[in-house]
Amino acid sequence: MTDFIIVGRGLAANVLMHTFQQHQLSFHTFGNEQLSNCSRIAAGIWNPVVFKRLTRSWLADEIIPCLNQFYFDCESTLGKAVVTKRPIIKPFVEEQEKRLWKKKSITELNGFLDPEIYTHLPPELNHFKITNGFGLVNQCGNLNTGEFISLSNIAFNHNITTETFDHSLLKIFPDKVVYKNREARHIVFCEGYLVKHNPFFNWVPLKPAKGEVLTIRSEQLKLTNSIFNKNGFLMDLGAGSYKLGATYEWTELTENTTQKGREELELKLHQMIGCDYSVIDHQAGVRPSSIDRRPIIGRHPNYQNLHIFNGLGTKGVMLAPFFAKNFVNFYLQKERLVTDVQINRFYKLYGG
Repeated sequence: MTDFIIVGRGLAANVLMHTFQQHQLSFHTFGNEQLSNCSRIAAGIWNPVVFKRLTRSWLADEIIPCLNQFYFDCESTLGKAVVTKRPIIKPFVEEQEKRLWKKKSITELNGFLDPEIYTHLPPELNHFKITNGFGLVNQCGNLNTGEFISLSNIAFNHNITTETFDHSLLKIFPDKVVYKNREARHIVFCEGYLVKHNPFFNWVPLKPAKGEVLTIRSEQLKLTNSIFNKNGFLMDLGAGSYKLGATYEWTELTENTTQKGREELELKLHQMIGCDYSVIDHQAGVRPSSIDRRPIIGRHPNYQNLHIFNGLGTKGVMLAPFFAKNFVNFYLQKERLVTDVQINRFYKLYGG
């Protein structure tokens, strides 16, 4: 009998597959990767700093070392580099921003903020609109999410069935679940915003956010191995290409690109750079954010062998390794789930 059935084919499901393998837990994954585009188009950036308040990102001290080790181990398994460590370049607008940056770089954000205020622009920042200097955020980077998922599909090929999961065929028993001819001790749903179609967890209060991104090309830009952040992000992809993001939309939750989204992204770009470019791709996806901006993880209130791993939102690449490990240790009865992510905070919404 398999330990787990995983439902989903996005980032969360793939991180769980690697984590289960690392802990010698058997699994089989069901899902149709064509149902959701979010994980594959994501820039996959992680950032330990919240710029709006210039504070440490939630659990950053624990999460950053965990993700570094996790993705390093994944690269060994996959046989290819999928992570790029790169600083975030943050331009300043006002002098008070610099003073706050300097203060926090030697106090609560020591190790994350570079204390130096850079006023001289290196050649790679030619054509960028920086008028009052910039700072650097360290311990940042990005996961090539599309490559990570594709390579994981190859590595776990024998553990994956490509099909749309039919919830009506799931049979639940006290000591196991059965889906078609597959028996497992437990099942975990990693369906992103499509959990709304899951009859067991459709009461979970997600607040999905549609995001659109552009891929542009510019021969004049020379940004390399860095992420430029100014009301959005611009990240080099190599060979003169850059990913630009992102938008947030909470009502029109489709994966269709829009003219409005493109115009908003190009406005962001014009605030960042002053040179020629061309748009070579335009993509959209729906992020599975939760109403309180915390992941939603844990057991169904009535069925002890049904679990959810969802709500990772915009920080999925950063959060998934830490909470996948937390979930596995919870299953193995080695530790409790982090209080802030436990699904039981929403049990009162369950009407079953």
